[in-house]
Amino acid sequence: MRTLAVDLGARRVGLALSDEGGKFATPFGVLNVTSPQQAADAVLEVVRKEGVRRLVVGLPLNMDGTLGSAAHHTALWASGVNERANLPLVFVDERLSSFDAEQRLIERKRGGEKITRARKKEMLDAVAAAGFLQEFLDGKLPMIEVAPE
Repeated sequence: MRTLAVDLGARRVGLALSDEGGKFATPFGVLNVTSPQQAADAVLEVVRKEGVRRLVVGLPLNMDGTLGSAAHHTALWASGVNERANLPLVFVDERLSSFDAEQRLIERKRGGEKITRARKKEMLDAVAAAGFLQEFLDGKLPMIEVAPE
């Protein structure tokens, strides 16, 4: 099942896609957005073009595991997107995903890959989305139930 992971930010939205078999996650890209509506429209366009059959959205939980205002905002945004997409919607914990992504990019740079500061900033959110999508596909990251408000 082709799955799209979304790492929602105020200005950048990181996207990652799985393969058709739902086994491997790869960074897809980063959307530079100015509003939640623009982010929703752009995500829905990717869903349509790429044949996505499930959405996985990272929730920025508080460090104690509770849902703060950012997580509630993300859940509300994702629910609105999914009203239009009508796909299975899964929420996962995305705490520390940006830190993990940054560490992966540092390792790639140490391995000889040319990654400028600008390129790193450009890639970070998509690499973060790919990280939590891969953990979800591998069964290492459970779904989070979010009660509608």
